[in-house]
Amino acid sequence: MSDLPPSPSPHSTADSGLTHFDAQGQAHMVDVGAKAETRRVGVATGRILMRPETLATIVSGSAKKGDVLGVARIAAIQAAKRTSDLIPLCHPLPLTRVAVEFEVDQAASAVSCTVTAETVGRTGVEMEALTAVNIGLLTIYDMCKAIDRGMRMEGIQLLEKQGGKSGHWVAGRDG
Repeated sequence: MSDLPPSPSPHSTADSGLTHFDAQGQAHMVDVGAKAETRRVGVATGRILMRPETLATIVSGSAKKGDVLGVARIAAIQAAKRTSDLIPLCHPLPLTRVAVEFEVDQAASAVSCTVTAETVGRTGVEMEALTAVNIGLLTIYDMCKAIDRGMRMEGIQLLEKQGGKSGHWVAGRDG
């Protein structure tokens, strides 16, 4: 006997508001054709913690692989542009802007990454912002893993989304 819970019935997925399932409970790409095009913004963040000497290497620009934050910025932008290639049910979006900001926190021995993704379209850019943050942080890990394999990523989350039928959402405002 399996320890897994039973699969939800088609009715429970439809009733739950999960839009990536059809009436039979099968995964599908949501039809956004009837939605109005609006300006969409997604803002996500996360951080990577490391040893102080690893952070010093990043800040000084002396990492053997080069400019860690510069490469991570390009990787994050590229990831936002390729999100639909990585996440099966995401729509490909014509991004109008991807901004990547890094903040060094000496006290915590961490680097925070915040990404703002924008488009004018029929679906949001939250997944693009979240994907970009993850890949930006993973790039920092990749470029510094030879000196610090114990780095860890945390706090990856959506901070804000704007546009569409659901309007403006900010983390922490809805409980």
